[in-house]
Amino acid sequence: MPTMYTHSDANRRKTWLLLSVFFIFIILLGYVFSYAMDSPIILMIAVLISTLSSFFSYFYSDKMVLAMSSAKPVSRESNKELYRLVENLCITAGLPTPKIYIIDDTAPNAFATGRDPEHAVVAVTKGLLQKLDRAELEGVIAHELSHVGNRDILIATIVTVLVGVVVLLADWFRRWTFWGGGGRSNRGDRRIQLVLFILAIVFSILAPFFAYLMQFAISRKREFLADADGALLTRYPEGLAKALEKISSDTEKLEVANRATAHMYISSPFKKDAIGKKPGFFAKAFMTHPPVEERIATLRSMDV
Repeated sequence: MPTMYTHSDANRRKTWLLLSVFFIFIILLGYVFSYAMDSPIILMIAVLISTLSSFFSYFYSDKMVLAMSSAKPVSRESNKELYRLVENLCITAGLPTPKIYIIDDTAPNAFATGRDPEHAVVAVTKGLLQKLDRAELEGVIAHELSHVGNRDILIATIVTVLVGVVVLLADWFRRWTFWGGGGRSNRGDRRIQLVLFILAIVFSILAPFFAYLMQFAISRKREFLADADGALLTRYPEGLAKALEKISSDTEKLEVANRATAHMYISSPFKKDAIGKKPGFFAKAFMTHPPVEERIATLRSMDV
């Protein structure tokens, strides 16, 4: 029977395998486009632009998300029980205690943000505090602290940069082709040039689609990893499993959620992944969260 440790290790390996495939894909894409356009510098420009565009969001995304969610900071005096719960889990995980925020919304949900453990934030809704018991709340907080410890904001930023590179390369190549690009020097085998040029056109159409699929796949693996690491932290997978059941089956809409922040929450705030609704293969490929039923089944299959 799989243990919590094997689940955690397997999800880490799958995440880094996906990232490695993504890097290889971009190197191949850059080579094909650069060869077709006879300009190796375009790959470097695309990387530079994508990195600079992600720099701001990496350092200031926590403030933006908290503002968009109307979250308010919690002091130790105003909610001693929540503060103690978070502190105890942080001591166990070997993490500094993050800033704690509460969202004034009765729908149960939570998220974590921050570029590193020293600048982390955990936000929970009032509905989460009202509708979950202590073991379930511990499971949710442990899941979010696992995102912090695993530096998922950093990984998400890297993936965003990679997606940005792919989209920019594809867009530039299509525009270059549209405006009459395609003439290359006479060096080399013309048949190879023609094959690579056709391949570049196909890549320019399909590459953004593939890039977003990779982004969503990595996001889902990070959720599975946070589930497994959260279960390791509490030593009680059933707490998180029950919490996910309650959160996903709750009918109240999270009013502060939007498309830009939905992926950060522990469960989709739009309820499209509610228990009993099994997404098709195509729909699942574009989900940022794994189906709740899969997450619950995985948690309950873990041997403590």
